[in-house]
Amino acid sequence: MKRTLALLLSSLLLSGPALAQETVDLGTLRNDEIQVVQKLLYPKEDRTELGFALGVLAFDPYMIAPKIQVSFGKHLSEELEVEGQLGLGYGLGRSTYRELRESYFETPEAYRYLTSLTAGVNWSPIYAKMNFMGNRVVHHDLYVPVVGGLTVERLAWGPKHFAFAPTVGLGVGVRVFQGDKNLVRLEVRDDILIENRKQSGTVAIKQNVGIHVGFSRLGDKK
Repeated sequence: MKRTLALLLSSLLLSGPALAQETVDLGTLRNDEIQVVQKLLYPKEDRTELGFALGVLAFDPYMIAPKIQVSFGKHLSEELEVEGQLGLGYGLGRSTYRELRESYFETPEAYRYLTSLTAGVNWSPIYAKMNFMGNRVVHHDLYVPVVGGLTVERLAWGPKHFAFAPTVGLGVGVRVFQGDKNLVRLEVRDDILIENRKQSGTVAIKQNVGIHVGFSRLGDKK
């Protein structure tokens, strides 16, 4: 009996370190220790990002513009990326615009979107993950784009007057990680244009609010 108890006790003592290796108890984390849980599964720092998106400028009262956009950026850190965007599209008259022309013989001074070239920074203050329907953990981050550049638009009727408009934009977006390299991006951005309109000889401030959905790919880790 004594031999049996001794063998059992030694077995428990030897298994203690093994059990301790499987479970690590950090205790209670203080606010200033929160970086303990910030190791990222999909890091972005020092990697490039090439993206393609489909979008629409849908909030102008007279024109709606389908749009494609190509972007290329470099992540300086997990929170900051520099990025440039090239957009191409074409403004189409909405029902209000057509009704004014056809029924009331009044033509508003509407300008249709053609192209834009912008660059700026994307600030990513939030990286998070969520449990999707108990089957999958989705990693994503939220970012704020701040850009400046040039937008080219053209008068929708009569003389083909062009407007080369200085542009500043601000928005919000989400990246959803599909593995280490592939991302799905959703972005809403409000571009503010300053247009010199030759038809009326006026300077107008116009808002192009764009909704963009697309894919991007991260470069290799350095």
